[in-house]
Amino acid sequence: MRDQTVSDLLLAWYDRHARTLPWRVPPDRSRAGDRADPYAVWLSEVMLQQTTVAAVGPYFARFTETWPTVTALAAAEDAQVMAAWAGLGYYARARNLLKCARVVAGDLGGRFPDTRADLQKLPGIGPYTAAAIAAIAFDRAETVVDGNVERVMARLHAVQTPLPAAKPDLTALAEALTPDRRPGDYAQAVMDLGATICTPRSPACALCPIQASCQGRQQGIAEDLPRKTRKPPKPSRFGIAYLGRRGDGAWLLERRPERGLLGGMLGWPGTAWTAPPATPETPPCPGCWTPLEAEVRHTFTHFHLRLALRVAHLPDDCAPDQGAFQPAASFDPDALPTVMAKAFHLARPWFGQHLARMP
Repeated sequence: MRDQTVSDLLLAWYDRHARTLPWRVPPDRSRAGDRADPYAVWLSEVMLQQTTVAAVGPYFARFTETWPTVTALAAAEDAQVMAAWAGLGYYARARNLLKCARVVAGDLGGRFPDTRADLQKLPGIGPYTAAAIAAIAFDRAETVVDGNVERVMARLHAVQTPLPAAKPDLTALAEALTPDRRPGDYAQAVMDLGATICTPRSPACALCPIQASCQGRQQGIAEDLPRKTRKPPKPSRFGIAYLGRRGDGAWLLERRPERGLLGGMLGWPGTAWTAPPATPETPPCPGCWTPLEAEVRHTFTHFHLRLALRVAHLPDDCAPDQGAFQPAASFDPDALPTVMAKAFHLARPWFGQHLARMP
């Protein structure tokens, strides 16, 4: 038996306080039978992985303006999509985005499957994303559990087992509350509650519609939940990036291998990222490479990176062993991954007025 009281209270709260999001159908239209566009739900859910709503908004707007349908996205050039994704991180998501779009457009006639099981067969769609699309776009009674939902469930039921060990229990508790009526709105209601009321720090318990049922609040431990197993410190890796520019303004860039970190993205030629630093240095082409005092510091999911920088003005007849020259007119530093853009902005002052005059 599902706890209808909690789900009904959350739906009533959502009807009044739902966030306005560009990929969302508001609750008044949802109650009237309107469903969210599966393409918009899928795109937003992929973008939101490991990222915030505020960060995703501009990217979502650009993607849907440039590629308004899954068929349009499927027809896009890989490099164009990867450049549009730059800055969102976790670039395997962008590669899988294209793979999935092409399967949906080519094999499924441009229509997303409407069940969790079939959605999960698509490239890059895991259990969470499949459940979210099935619930939000197709109103299937699927259990959608993200970090916000885990936090709400841990506090509501005073679950003190630390994450990640608590995940199965929290999923089961969330499933028990998922209603058959308006499951898509309910899924979004719990996520909104976690994002706006049941926040990680200083939750606004007095405004919570289900505070009377919250065991964590009753026990005075809500703010301490969910507990988390302490993670070991991240290791550090080191590397060198070479930023070279010809007299005609062209930049020496390389496209990284499709598989691996920053796969398929443009970046600066350089060494492998190792611990300790790799030696000896192997510049991508002959030149007077000048070391900069500044270094790039960037954190990935599993390690910290420190990149030493080498800069050079290169001769017009330079024949690089690594990378290729890209004309200044088509070079956009904002299309680089964040770590590579950091390198560019640190090196820019060294190039001085010559760089400032680039087209």
